Amino acid sequence: MKKNIEELKQTAKVIRKDIIKMLTESGSGHPGGSLSAVEILTTLYFNQMNVNPEKARDLNRDRFVLSKGHAAPVLYSTLARRGYFDVEELKTLRKIGSILQGHPNMNEVPGVDMSTGSLGQGISAAVGMALAGKLDKKDYRVYTLLGDGELEEGQVWEAAMSAAHYKLDNLTAFVDYNGLQIDGPCAEVMSAEPITDKFRAFRWNVIEVDGHSFEQLINAIEEAKSVKDKPTMIVCKTVKGKGVSFMENEAGWHGNAPSKEQCEKALDEIGGEE
Repeated sequence: MKKNIEELKQTAKVIRKDIIKMLTESGSGHPGGSLSAVEILTTLYFNQMNVNPEKARDLNRDRFVLSKGHAAPVLYSTLARRGYFDVEELKTLRKIGSILQGHPNMNEVPGVDMSTGSLGQGISAAVGMALAGKLDKKDYRVYTLLGDGELEEGQVWEAAMSAAHYKLDNLTAFVDYNGLQIDGPCAEVMSAEPITDKFRAFRWNVIEVDGHSFEQLINAIEEAKSVKDKPTMIVCKTVKGKGVSFMENEAGWHGNAPSKEQCEKALDEIGGEE
């Protein structure tokens, strides 16, 4: 499956609406950082990654690790829309007995390559997967998505150092650089700046893009595929709560679910097909 730009834009609207509806239904969850990452996951699963829902555990498939595991809603919607499980399952988010809990569980959710939630550990697992691919002489690629607040975790930098040391050019990471975390602006809580210079100092190839531009994301991922002997970090400038005016750039929407009235307003703003 390789959707064109217009198709990707429409898919992104569907995923945004899924996120809003499932969080409203559950009454809890993380909308802000899920909405900011929609274009990144849409690009990967509908344009770039070598995956097949009918062969979800194919040893030659590309892997994706959601290092910022609290943004599970965007991953769940993406996987459902890609065909890994029934879209109706999204209505069960965070409910007792549901496979779709607050953080992704690789033992329960089809298509999830790594259980995540403890920040910093996702990129570490992705480094391990990429290293395994090298040792096994496989040509699959590994992708991982981090939050900019997550960069405050020291484990991230140990993983970054390891990825460069082992020349993992089959690893591409993304930073969802929306500038906000649960306690407020990242720059005020614990600044990780300068992000691009840090990863370059750790011997990564670094690309900066508009994280809501499909064209820029596709070009960056294609560039990453051509880089040899070093991993690539794509720093994506994004808007927390993207697509919903009253959520955009508001730290308060990091982990709060919308009311039914707010849900209707958000869905109307996002537009697109159901």
